[in-house]
Amino acid sequence: MKSSGNSSAKASPGPRSSGTRPPSTSPLEAGSRPSFALTGPSARLDPRIHAVRGDLADVRLAEQVFAPHYAQPMACLISRATPLLSKPEGGEPVAELTAGTHFELLELAGRYAWGIAPGPGLVGYCDRTALELA
Repeated sequence: MKSSGNSSAKASPGPRSSGTRPPSTSPLEAGSRPSFALTGPSARLDPRIHAVRGDLADVRLAEQVFAPHYAQPMACLISRATPLLSKPEGGEPVAELTAGTHFELLELAGRYAWGIAPGPGLVGYCDRTALELA
């Protein structure tokens, strides 16, 4: 069978492909953020004191645990007293957050905010209306 293509055709002028991707046009250049290798099982962290769930973790824990998503904490202040709960609906209070207390917000979902109360060193949920940006 005869091929319809010309095997001796000249390559068009311009850059040649080396099999590598072109440089990124992203504002985040290679090397500007850390990368992590999966070298073994994730560490077992206590979710009461480490902001880690099955679906989300604090980005500061990326070297210790794998999560499908990571969040960068957003600095907030508690504007009025509110309990820190173990879970959003019907959770047990684990601490009482007073006005002026710092809170590191990781997720807003419905009526609740999930994050870290650095003062008592606990992770939990609080009423999102009790937060204001720091």
